[in-house]
Order: sequence, then C-alpha cells, then structure tokens
Amino acid sequence: MRLLFDHGTLVLADPPDLRLDFVPGLLWDPRVGLYRAPAFRYAEVLAALQARALPCVDEVGASQGSELGAWRPLALRPYQRAALLSWDLADQRGLLVMPTGSGKTRVALSAIAASGGRTLCLVPTRALLQQWLAQLGAAYTGRLGCLGDGQRAVEAVTVSTFESAYRLMPTIGNRFDLLVVDEAHHFGVGARDEALEMCTAPRRLGLTATPPDAGAMHRLSQLLGDTCYQLGVADLTGSYLADFELVVLPLGLNAAERERYEQDNRRFSELNRRFRQLYPQGTWQELVSVASQSAEGRAALAAWRRARRLLGFTSAKARAVATLLARHRGSRILVFTADNAAAYAIARQHLIMPMTCDISRAERQRALECFRRGELEALVSARVLNEGIDVPDAEVAIVVGSALGEREHVQRVGRLLRPAPGKRAVVYELVTAATSEVWRAATRRRALGGRRLSA
Repeated sequence: MRLLFDHGTLVLADPPDLRLDFVPGLLWDPRVGLYRAPAFRYAEVLAALQARALPCVDEVGASQGSELGAWRPLALRPYQRAALLSWDLADQRGLLVMPTGSGKTRVALSAIAASGGRTLCLVPTRALLQQWLAQLGAAYTGRLGCLGDGQRAVEAVTVSTFESAYRLMPTIGNRFDLLVVDEAHHFGVGARDEALEMCTAPRRLGLTATPPDAGAMHRLSQLLGDTCYQLGVADLTGSYLADFELVVLPLGLNAAERERYEQDNRRFSELNRRFRQLYPQGTWQELVSVASQSAEGRAALAAWRRARRLLGFTSAKARAVATLLARHRGSRILVFTADNAAAYAIARQHLIMPMTCDISRAERQRALECFRRGELEALVSARVLNEGIDVPDAEVAIVVGSALGEREHVQRVGRLLRPAPGKRAVVYELVTAATSEVWRAATRRRALGGRRLSA
C-alpha cells in the first residue's frame, strides 16, 4: 500500500483485499476506486495501519521547503512554562486559553522551537501576519515564509492568513509537522474549518483569549485538540498583567431617542415572542431566516437594527466621550465603538485617528507608531483593534458600544493589560439605562471576573 497526499486529503493506493473500516476516517471513494481520508487524520491513519502490521509506504511527506534555522533562547514566565508543559503532556495537541497580553505568542514560539519541525502559523488578519513575522524574526535565524498581503513564499517556518491557507492548503497541506492557529475561536463553526482539515500536521496548537462555545469546541477538539491549559484575566491581573479598574457609567436617552428606541424595540420584541412560541430552542440565525420570509418580519429586523444603531452612539454617550477625553488628556486612550459610523463620528468631532477596515495597513501602522511615541494620544476603532494588534502603551479605554459580546469585551480590555511599572489601567463602559445594553454589559463583565466600579 501507499499513503499519498492528494488535494488536501489522504489517499490509500494499492490497498489489500480486506476490510479497512478499522482505519479512522477512511472511506471508499468510488470516483477513483481508492480509499480516502481527511488529511488531518494522517497520524491516526498511519498508526492504525502500523498497529495491524500492514505494509504501507508513507509518501505523504513533510520535507519540502528550505532547511530549518536555529532559534535564539526564549525566557518564559512560570505560567507560560506551565502552558507549554501542558501542551507537551497532551501529545502536543490542544488549545491554550490565556488572556490578551499574557504572552500566548511567546509560548507558541517556544513550542515551535522545541518541536524542531516545520511549522505553519495561521492568523486572521494582515496586521497580525506582520506582527507574527516580526516576533518570529526576532527569535528565529532562518528564512520565514509568508502567505498573504501580496506574498506567496513557503519556508520551513511560514505564517499565513486564514484566507490564504484556505486557498492554498490543497497544495501545501503536507509540508508541515506543526500547525499553530492564533485566535483559534474563529474556527469550529464554518467552511473555513477546511483549512485545518486539509493539513496533515500531527502536532497542533491553538491560541485564544476566549474559549469558544460548546458546539465549536467539539469541532475544535477534533481539529486542534482539547483545551490543555486555561487562565483568565483575574488569574494574572496585578502580577503579570497590569491591574485595571472597570468604571460603568449608566447613561440615559433623551425624550426623542427614548421614543424611537421603545417603538423599534416593541416591534422586534413582538416578532421574537411569536418566534419563541413556535421554536423555543430556535437560534438567532433561524429567527432571521423565518423573519426574512415576510414583509412584517423584515420590518421587525430593520427595527432591531435601528435600535442597535441608536444605542451605539447616543447623545449622552457623545457628551460622556467628550468629558472622558478631556479628563484623561495626556494619557494614551483607546475608544471602542459598535460600528464604523460611530467611530467616524467621534473621529470627526474630536480629531481622533480612526482605525477601521477602510484605512490602509500602512496608514494604520504609522498611526500605531505615532500612538506608541505619544504623538497621538487617542485612537478610535470599531473592530480593527479588537484582536491581536499590540498597543502596549494604552492606559485608558472608553467602550462606547459593543457588537460581539463577551469575547470582544475581553479582547478590548486586553489591549490595556500589557504590564508596565506602576501601571493601573482604567476601562470606562458606557451603558444606556433601561435598555438591552444593561444585561449585555452584565454578561460581558462576567468574562472579566465581575469587576465593577460604578460612577
């Protein structure tokens, strides 16, 4: 028999005349008259064949590309060493759940160096692609491959965006021994999971600050492994992360805003009530699907969107932002909004640099450098600063609005938690009283250990 890599799958050529249903994931493909299995089952398939002492020539291979370079020594904190050890004890497969600012990337670099194998690192954005290349370049002496942001070079250690990996994995999926996935919570829920399925790397390391829900976690356990180490913000705050204060500011709506909000909220609430009567366990996606089939339902969804936009940047929030920016003049401030419209409104009103998807990568990088040097005191963003981008000098955050719940909140607060001598960060959360923002804010705070100081 011969085990081959074929367009992101494994193919067992020249099989013996016997049943092979004991091999994990192996199915007969009548199109080509061969057995086929998902590439991510490579180690299991090989082990099953070897356990039965079946002769098999492994032609999958992970030996293409340049030679491996050397690694410079990396110092780890005690909890980082514990995370690396936990991953080792889990047969070098698993998910590390650690707060933003705790050094997940450094743990990953140590794992890559210790594994001694060819490695592919996956990241969600071009900004993180450049950040990973910079950190790898400081620790690794060999050439680095890059897939994404206009580059297409594969080396023994390569960094790729999720999108580039999804497109190219059918041809490069057999070139690596270790697969590292940053912001791994993006996987386990959709078609992009195929990027992980089409890779043969037996060693796998996932990194995230926020564990996925149970459904996604079940899928991730197949593709990356179970959670092997987990720490929360509260576990490290005050020691390895900067201490912080969460100040919740309850704000009101003016008469006109309250009238619009109540009208739109009633319209959507009626739709939601009727849907729950028919489908008690229905998901949000199912509600949208059902509502979209009628003019009344579409109008109710439009009302929901209007209510969310209104809460995203009310007149009271506009005044609060102005007051807080004036109070903390001289500090490095990050302002987070629920959408780009609010971000641009704040940028225009206060002459703050916006960090949005509309701003080029080069311009965003220049703005971040100016922020680090103190030439810019504040940045405003809806999503761009949520994940991964390193802004270690930030001291104050103003959360004007949020769209993605607990995970987004933890990531945003994490932007402030990079430690510095004597640093104590302040996070202001603007919450509109007597609206859906109240319970959403309470849910988000649970992810931070329930910290609260109302003002």
